[in-house]
Amino acid sequence: MFEIPMPFIWLIIAVVLGVIEAVTVTLVSVWFAIGALAAIIPAYFGAPLWGQILVFLAVSAISFAFTRRFFKDVVKVKKQPTNVDSLIGTDGIVTAEINNLEGGGKVYISGLTWSAKSVDGSVVPEGAVVTARKIEGATLIVEIKELAKAGDN
Repeated sequence: MFEIPMPFIWLIIAVVLGVIEAVTVTLVSVWFAIGALAAIIPAYFGAPLWGQILVFLAVSAISFAFTRRFFKDVVKVKKQPTNVDSLIGTDGIVTAEINNLEGGGKVYISGLTWSAKSVDGSVVPEGAVVTARKIEGATLIVEIKELAKAGDN
């Protein structure tokens, strides 16, 4: 029967862990990939499996302890503001009554009509001026600024 040499097994483990790290970018398996690469050395020289595993665990722990802060800083994912984020704090006009329980509220803001909900659950009549407070999915969460004056319709 064909037997795969242990150095190749450790290399395969390192590659698989490296691919997992590249796909997930969670900084979980990179240290184990480094440990697997280090375990190739005792495997090459015929060390027993328990010795290879000891090297694997020790190098993984040491690389974690000394490089975690560096990797966290380098791979830090920064939130990139979008055009939608610029709507926060902007005023708009309610074009269809906002009622969180019944749904269907609409707000015209910055040239676009958005589905809307009120921040406090209150009913906001058509024509009211509102301020965008946050965005949840495709729904604008608004706070009433001023009600429409009688006779404005």
